[in-house]
Amino acid sequence: MKTTIVIPARYASTRFPGKPLTPLNGKPSILWTWAAGCAVGADHVVVATDDDRIRATVEAAGGAVVMTSESARNGTERCAEAAAALGAADDDVIVNLQGDAPLTPPHFIAALIDEMRMNADADATTPVLRCDADSYARFKADRAAGRVGATTAVFAADRRALYFSKEVVPFLPSPDALATAPVFHHVGVYAYRPPALRAYAARPPGPLETAEGLEQLRFLEAGRRLTVVEVDAGGAEFWELNNPEDVAVLEAMLAKRG
Repeated sequence: MKTTIVIPARYASTRFPGKPLTPLNGKPSILWTWAAGCAVGADHVVVATDDDRIRATVEAAGGAVVMTSESARNGTERCAEAAAALGAADDDVIVNLQGDAPLTPPHFIAALIDEMRMNADADATTPVLRCDADSYARFKADRAAGRVGATTAVFAADRRALYFSKEVVPFLPSPDALATAPVFHHVGVYAYRPPALRAYAARPPGPLETAEGLEQLRFLEAGRRLTVVEVDAGGAEFWELNNPEDVAVLEAMLAKRG
């Protein structure tokens, strides 16, 4: 069993064009994500893109790139293309570390890989973070301002994902309810088996995926099990590059990390 981290990155983002090349404290965001992937200790780390500007930036920094088609509709489809191009075996683990998540701690990814190794029946896994009062407030502020920001997740007692949304779910009457009805921030990282990736790519997007713009909903709409792994940030702040307004937030968090 080999583990390959694939970092899907496209220039033509609908909400934030050029996002992978956006400077964060002077370095393109895709190179921050590349560094996060390399810190895990996987067998391979590659960036999957259809854009020559992203390819040139990554290769100039010494990174590996797999060119994928412009027709890939999301990062999971791009990972499926990359896995096929790399000749991944059915028992390998393919990790999707999305290019807009440069603050992803390596132990988040390691937790997914461990889950896949311990559970041979797992099709895919993804991490969630329990929201504190500050992150919950940022979620609510994004929605109040009409911004499509971070994603929340709800799941069953056996950790089977039930739903993901750009809305803040579950609904809470006040932040005080976090103590008894936690809100979980979905971290956009996945680990898959190659057969699950092939099945995903062969299936068209469903109405929920289309409405929410969340690729992981295709697994749920197909009735496949997506296992959630709760992770702890270990005191490190986590946020994603979803909108131009996130640049200042990420730069401040990166500066705190040194």
